[in-house]
Amino acid sequence: MKKYTIGIIIIAAIFLHGCNSGHKEHDRASNSAHEHCDGDGHNNETAGVEEHSDEISFTKEQANATGLETELVTAGVFQQVIKTSGQIQTPQGDEAVIVATSNGVVSFVNPSITEGAAVRAGEAIVSISAKNLPEGDPAVRTKIAYETALKEFQRAEDLVKDRIISAREYEQTRMRYETARTAYEAQASSITDNGVKVTSPISGYIKNRLIKQGDYVSVGQSIATVSQNRRLQLRAEVSESHFKYLKSINGANFKPAYDDTVYRLSDLNGRLLSFGKTSGGESFYIPVIFEFDNTDGIIPGSYIEVYLLSVPQNGVISIPVSAIVEEQGLYFVYLQVDEEGYKKREVTLGQSNGERIMALSGLNVGDRVVTRGAYQVKLAAVSPMMPEGHSH
Repeated sequence: MKKYTIGIIIIAAIFLHGCNSGHKEHDRASNSAHEHCDGDGHNNETAGVEEHSDEISFTKEQANATGLETELVTAGVFQQVIKTSGQIQTPQGDEAVIVATSNGVVSFVNPSITEGAAVRAGEAIVSISAKNLPEGDPAVRTKIAYETALKEFQRAEDLVKDRIISAREYEQTRMRYETARTAYEAQASSITDNGVKVTSPISGYIKNRLIKQGDYVSVGQSIATVSQNRRLQLRAEVSESHFKYLKSINGANFKPAYDDTVYRLSDLNGRLLSFGKTSGGESFYIPVIFEFDNTDGIIPGSYIEVYLLSVPQNGVISIPVSAIVEEQGLYFVYLQVDEEGYKKREVTLGQSNGERIMALSGLNVGDRVVTRGAYQVKLAAVSPMMPEGHSH
């Protein structure tokens, strides 16, 4: 029995010794693994990957293919901006209205005359004919009245010499003749076989046609408007709340509703003409009017977004509007961190002059921001395929 007990004790001791050895081997393995970890418990082999986990890979080839451009962020001068709406107008004196000089049916001399067509001063625009109307052709009636008055006047000259008629009757005949002659001569140069021709008083472009082929018109009725378009006006409507800033306004940028181009009045020989001192009785807005040279792409009468430029501010960080990417009401830019690496950065924006916008937070002087191709960098960030040629 004693021998049996001693044997059990020896077997238990051997088993315990084996377990302790296994634990020691496990501890040594654990310590060996921890030797590869840094003080924060992160594995050094994956630290570099985690460090660049938010970096976007965009190769040189991709950048060249998309025309990617960047800009170094600096602090500079940025003018305060009042954003509003407005309209492009034609100045008085640069427009003329072509009106009918006779009653009748209109026929355009050139069927291709329409909005935008160029015309010369004295060029025939329409002919007005009343040959087939019940009241007859007024041009013919005017000619007949003139010829009749001329004969009566010539007869009266002979009669007054012989004292057959009185001087008073002679004067009355002479007055009827002068009136008929004036009316006839006013139309004589414009009377053609097709009717009375109506010409353009100035050279320019047809701004709008107010009648159609075959319409009936009366004397004095508007037919078309001709615009010289040498200078245009920008009329901005400013809220009364900005009245105190109107005196400091010295320029403006604008963007038409039909185009993404931002025009600067400083590039168009623009100048401030006037601004209202009071608002209209039916409006809470004050007009501000500029004048500038016309250029291709600007349509008179079009509505525009206006960025009125006021007091300059120094030390302001601003970036091109094209650098901004909007996502669910938040605004982001993409920064270039190395030759083929980019990062997404949220920014808080301020005033915009149409071309550039203030960055109130999120950017520092010395950052390099993507100004063209930001959308392509965004696509690279969400693409399931990692672009080749760049890894960390």
